[in-house]
Amino acid sequence: MLASGRGGQETKRLLLCVLLLAVWEAGSGQVHYSVLEETKHGTFVGRIAQDLGLELAELVPRLFRMASKGHGDLLEVNLQNGVLFVNSRIDREELCGRSAECGIHLEVIVDRPLQVFHVEVEVKDVNDNPPVFPATQKNLFISETRAPDSHFSLEGASDADIGANSLLTYKLIPNEYFSLEVPTNDDQVKPLQLVLKKPLDREVASELLLVLQATDGGKPELTGSTELHITVLDANDNAPMFDKAVHRVKLLENSRNGTLVIRLNASDLDEGSNSHILYSFANDVSSNTDTFFLIDSASGEIKVNGKIDFEETKLWKLQIEAVDKGHPPMFGHCTILVEILDINDNAPELLVTSLLLSVPEDATLGTVIALISVTDRDAGDNGQVICSLTPSVPFKLVSTFKNYYSLVLDSALDRESVSDYELVVTARDGGSPPLSATASVSVEVADVNDNAPAFAQPEYTVFVKENNPPGCHIFTVSARDADAQENALVSYSLVERRVGERALSSYVSVHAESGKVYALQPLDHEELELLQFQVSARDAGVPPLGSNVTLQVFVLDENDNAPALLPRPGAGGGGGALSELVSRSVGAGHVVAKVRAVDADSGYNAWLSFELQPAAGGARSPFRVALYTGEISTTRPLDEADPPRQRLLVLVKDHGEPALTATATVLLSLVESGQAPKASSRVLAGAAGAETALVDVNVYLIVAICAVSSLLVLTLLLYTALRCSAPPREGACAPGKPTLVCSSAVGSWSYSQQRRQRVCSGEGVPKTDLMAFSPSVPPCSNSGDSGDQQIFGNDCTVLTIQAQGVALYLVEIAVSRVGLNSQERPTQKRLHRAERYC
Repeated sequence: MLASGRGGQETKRLLLCVLLLAVWEAGSGQVHYSVLEETKHGTFVGRIAQDLGLELAELVPRLFRMASKGHGDLLEVNLQNGVLFVNSRIDREELCGRSAECGIHLEVIVDRPLQVFHVEVEVKDVNDNPPVFPATQKNLFISETRAPDSHFSLEGASDADIGANSLLTYKLIPNEYFSLEVPTNDDQVKPLQLVLKKPLDREVASELLLVLQATDGGKPELTGSTELHITVLDANDNAPMFDKAVHRVKLLENSRNGTLVIRLNASDLDEGSNSHILYSFANDVSSNTDTFFLIDSASGEIKVNGKIDFEETKLWKLQIEAVDKGHPPMFGHCTILVEILDINDNAPELLVTSLLLSVPEDATLGTVIALISVTDRDAGDNGQVICSLTPSVPFKLVSTFKNYYSLVLDSALDRESVSDYELVVTARDGGSPPLSATASVSVEVADVNDNAPAFAQPEYTVFVKENNPPGCHIFTVSARDADAQENALVSYSLVERRVGERALSSYVSVHAESGKVYALQPLDHEELELLQFQVSARDAGVPPLGSNVTLQVFVLDENDNAPALLPRPGAGGGGGALSELVSRSVGAGHVVAKVRAVDADSGYNAWLSFELQPAAGGARSPFRVALYTGEISTTRPLDEADPPRQRLLVLVKDHGEPALTATATVLLSLVESGQAPKASSRVLAGAAGAETALVDVNVYLIVAICAVSSLLVLTLLLYTALRCSAPPREGACAPGKPTLVCSSAVGSWSYSQQRRQRVCSGEGVPKTDLMAFSPSVPPCSNSGDSGDQQIFGNDCTVLTIQAQGVALYLVEIAVSRVGLNSQERPTQKRLHRAERYC
C-alpha cells in the first residue's frame, strides 16, 4: 500500500509538470512540432488543443480555425480530440528544396475572446530520393592510341536530399582497362575521372560497357547508376598543327564588322579525311567571344563581328581549336592575342564635390571651394586631360594630384557687387581631334556685415503745423543697407539730447522698424519754432554698423492766439475801457484816439484789422476806425446834437483761419474847446507828426518793396539754376518741386511745394500795405504718407526766408519812423524768428 501510494504521488507530479509545460508553451504564444516527410494521411503530429491550453468542448463554439500561407491543406486538426495530424503528402524537397531548415508555420485563431497562436511544424528529411545521374547512358569515344593513365571527365550524380542522405559514394564495376578516381570531400569542384589503366586494343575489344554506381548515406541506402558506353576508335595518330603556337595581332577599336583580324594556317600530316581541318573557337573560351569575333571554319579567317571597345577589353585572348576529320578526330590548339589600339572616342568626365555651399565674402585667399576630379577612359595622349576655368572670375584651379584639382579663392569677394558665380570647368584631352567636357559649379557668396545703413541725404527739413495731435506722424526716415538678411535689417532710434529743460524723447519718437517719426505731444510755435535732432540707423549684423541723419523740424504757426489789447501809453495796466476827451470843435478826419493790439501768432495769423461795431439802435456814429492802424477819427464835424458821451465798440480781428477776435471799448467825452486844451494840443501834435511820418513811411515802403522784389527774383533765378544743374530724381516727364504762389489783400509770398503752379486768391480789396509772413503747410496727417510731409530744398528755403527777414526789417524801420513803441511793434518777434531761420 505504501509503494502504491508513493507511485500515485509520482504520477501526479509528472502530470503536473506536463500540465505546467503545456501552460507555459501556450502562454509563450508558440508551439513547436516535428514530422517526417512522406508520412501517411492521418499521421499524428501533436495534441495542439491541449498544448495551447484550450478545452476540447470550446473548440467549436470559439470557432477554432487554422491558417497557413500556401500550405493550408498539409495539416489538419480534429476538432473532436484536438489532435493535429497529416492531411496530405508532405514532400520536403518540394516544400523547401535543399534548404537545411524546413518548417510549416501555422496560425491558430479562436474567438470569444479572439486569440492567435503560432505553431511551428518542422519537416524532417527522410532518404526518399536516390542519386540521379544527368543521363542514363554516357557515350565515350577513346582512341586505341591513348596512353595509359589518360583521364576522362565524367559528370557525377545529384541527390535531392540533405545532410547525410545526400552524401554520395561512387564505384565502378571492375574491369581491366579503367579505374575510377573520386575527388575527396575537400575538393568537390573536381569532376569524376575515368582513368585508363592499360592501352586499348580495338581488335580485342571495340566496345566496352561499364556501370557507374552512386550510393547515398541514408538509411536505408539508395543507389543510382549510369552506363558508360566506350567505343574504341581506330588510330588517327597525327593532330593538326599551327605554324605558331601564339599569334599576336593589333586591332583598332571601333573597327567595322567584317574587318579581317588574322588568317590561320594549320596542317595535318595525315591523309584523306584525317587531314581535312576545321577551325573553331575552343569550348573553354569565354562565351561572349562569338559576339565580337567570327571564325570561318574552312579558311581559318577571323573577322570582327561586334563593337570592339578598348575601354572594355584591352587585350583579347582567343583559343583556337583545329580538328581533323579523322576517327577519332585529332585536335590542335593555338592562342591569338589581339591587342586593341585606342582611339580618342571618349570625352573626359568631370566629378565636382562641393565643400562649401556658400563662401563668405571676407573669406581668405586660398580657401578651397570644391574638389574636382577628371577621368578619361582613353589611354596615352587621348587620356591626358587639361582643366581650365571660366576667365575673369576670382577663383582658380590648383592641381593637387594627377587629374585632381582644387577650386580655390584667388581674389577678394564682394557680395554687394556679385552675389553668386556660375563657374564652368572645362576638361580637354590631348587626342586628335581633342574632346572636351564641361561642368558647372555654382558658388554663392555669403554676406558679412561690411556695409553700414545709408540715408539718401544727410539732412532733411520737415515742416509741421503747431497744435498737432499727440502721436502724429510727421516724417519717415529710410536707410538702405547693401548687405543681406539680418545684416540688412535696419532699426532706428533717436540720438538723445536735451531740448531746453526737457529730453528730446519727450517731444518725438521713432519707430524702430519702419523709421516713422512721431510727435509725442502738441508742438507750440510760440514756444519752439525749430526742433533739430538726429536719428540713428543700426543694422543687426555682428558687430552692428550704423549712421545718423539730421532732421530739422520747423513748427509752423496756426491761428491759436486771439488779439490782445494794449493799454494806452502812460496808463498803468490794461484791460479797461479807453477814455478820451474830444473837443466839439474838431473837424472831419481828426484823430481822437487809437486802439492798440498785438497777436502772439505770426504771418497772416498776426495781421490785425479793426472794425467799428454799429451803435445800438442803428444810429450813425460820427466816428470811424482805420482798418489796419486802429486810429479813431471823426467822419464829420461834431455839433451840439451829438451826445456828450460816446461809447464805441471796436472789433479787433486777425486774418487766421478761422479768425480770432477781441473787442475794445472806447469812451469818448465831447467837451467844449476850452475844456480840453491838452487833448487838443496833443491831438494836433499827433496829426502833425503823422503827416511828417507818412512821407517817411512811403519812402521806406518803396525801398522795402524794391528790395523784396529783387530778392525774390534772385531767389527764383538761383532756384531755377539749382533745379537745372541737379540730376533728375524721377523720369524726364515727372513733376518736380513746384512753386506755390499765393496773393492776398496785402501782398504775396511763395514756397516750394510742387513743380506746377497754383494761384490762391485772397478776399477783399487789395491794399498798398506791405505785410510779410511765414509759409504754412497742410494740416498734419496720421496717414504716414511721405507725400503729406512738406519738405523744402535747403537753399531755396533759406533764400526765401532771408528775403522775408529783410522785408520784415524794412517794415520795422518804417513802423518805427511812425513813432510806435516796442509794445506796438509785434513784428519784432517775427523778425528775430526769421533771422534765426536764416
